[in-house]
Amino acid sequence: MKTGGQLVVEALVANGVRRISCVPGESYLAVLDALHDTDIDVIVCRQEGGAAMMADCWGRLTGEPGICMVTRGPGATNASAGLHIARQDSIPMILFIGQVQRDAREREAFQEIEYRRAFTEVAKWVGEIDDPARIPEFVTRAFAVATSGRPGPVVLTLPEDMLTEPTEAPQARAYQPVESHPGRGQIAGLEELLAAAKRPIAILGGTRWSAESVAGFQRFAERWRLPVGCSFRRQMLFDHLNPVYAGDVGIGINPALAKEIKEADLVLLVGGRFSEMPSSSYTLIDVPYPRQTLVHVHPDPAELGRVYRPDLAIAASPRDFVAALGDLAPAAEPEWSARTGAMHEAYLKWSTPPEKGPGDVQMGPIMNWIEANTGPDTIFTNGAGNYATWLHRFHRFRRYGTQAAPASGSMGYGLPAAVAAKQLHPEREVICFAGDGCFLMHGQEFATAIRYQLPIIVLVVNNGIYGTIRMHQEREYPGRVSATDLTNPDFAALARAYGGHGETVVRTEEFADAFLRARASGKPAIIEIKLDPEAITPTRTLTEIRNG
Repeated sequence: MKTGGQLVVEALVANGVRRISCVPGESYLAVLDALHDTDIDVIVCRQEGGAAMMADCWGRLTGEPGICMVTRGPGATNASAGLHIARQDSIPMILFIGQVQRDAREREAFQEIEYRRAFTEVAKWVGEIDDPARIPEFVTRAFAVATSGRPGPVVLTLPEDMLTEPTEAPQARAYQPVESHPGRGQIAGLEELLAAAKRPIAILGGTRWSAESVAGFQRFAERWRLPVGCSFRRQMLFDHLNPVYAGDVGIGINPALAKEIKEADLVLLVGGRFSEMPSSSYTLIDVPYPRQTLVHVHPDPAELGRVYRPDLAIAASPRDFVAALGDLAPAAEPEWSARTGAMHEAYLKWSTPPEKGPGDVQMGPIMNWIEANTGPDTIFTNGAGNYATWLHRFHRFRRYGTQAAPASGSMGYGLPAAVAAKQLHPEREVICFAGDGCFLMHGQEFATAIRYQLPIIVLVVNNGIYGTIRMHQEREYPGRVSATDLTNPDFAALARAYGGHGETVVRTEEFADAFLRARASGKPAIIEIKLDPEAITPTRTLTEIRNG
């Protein structure tokens, strides 16, 4: 006889879970007690949204479901921010929520929510476990649902009294990943389309990649001299210095690359949905019938033809698709080779930061210094805001597993993601980019980095405004500033108050030494970069935007 709490933890162990993030609550004390007797790392967070974002990051970097536990009501609703990110970004994750006792349901008991009604929109499956004997069944199913087809978050709710009830249950077993393989005829069809193409391009996105499949697709693209773009915030899927890399396909796309996609005669879309942001509001490829010949490869058949009607639809994960490509190669040097080289040169020019801008701090030289003084395995995280453009456009990603950023555009993601990434890879440097508004969404997770001695380096780009919103505001309602000014703390002093290392940069030339001191401190560190609000984008000032 075992309690429900013990059975939940046994099922986690059986499925290979090594770490969870949580904010504790009385609704699932029985699970916390059972965790005491395992080797699972329990990362105690300061807010449930941060805990859920940490779980998302683990899922993003490993391909295995990140695990998060929160209490009912306000704990669960706080965590919904992380659920939304995982859903839109196709990240495997399981959120366990303590629930009111079974005999109090449907009475609006203390902190009660009916989660199947509340969270169905932001989860692949929402289940409530009424019978502790069914815990192995539910948990194993949760792992399978979270990782199969298009990955995403699963919610399991745990009534408090169910967790303390003893019962007999079958021994939990590990889930089996569901794989799908392209047919030989589909690969042959792709070869025919490539052979007939004059202006092809590949766009990589989504999840269910691995380091091996990224390397395999790179070899395939090199053989075919195929230009490759990476979808919004999926830049780690291709080496940016490879001569066939064409650039990122997302917000603020290089106009030259956008033109090439629109004028392509063949688009090979692998792994992603090509949703609103990477498609430039659905303008790069027509909906529902693309002008270009479209080959769409996605692990979930329901996504094939949902927005774009492909000429060749392949239901397969990126890993299985790349494995099926084998040694597929052209019979002769493709005629588009010169075009591919020109596209890479255009990318290199586009991704070279400007040296000058308004104010005493220039982000262009700072980005150049970061590029020269960090290794290819460095993990970069960020949330959302105009500050992220400096990383998104000017950092040249080299390897898989080096990026954690929300394609959903959620603020506050970068810091909890950095904490999770450093816990997962303590041997690698982890750098978080955050704006002043973005940082204070989940800045309290800096305390989590302190508690677990995770020496992340956080660059807080402080311009005293909600920059992206101000930019749109000045464009749409020039001079009518409303609700976008911020009053901030001394971020460097805040780092020191937590027990970390703090630096403040008010001139460009101060950054290098500040970064080196932060790195040498061996502590979680915040480097506050005081940026002139006029430097709202790399190419246009706030005044220029206001004046049209």
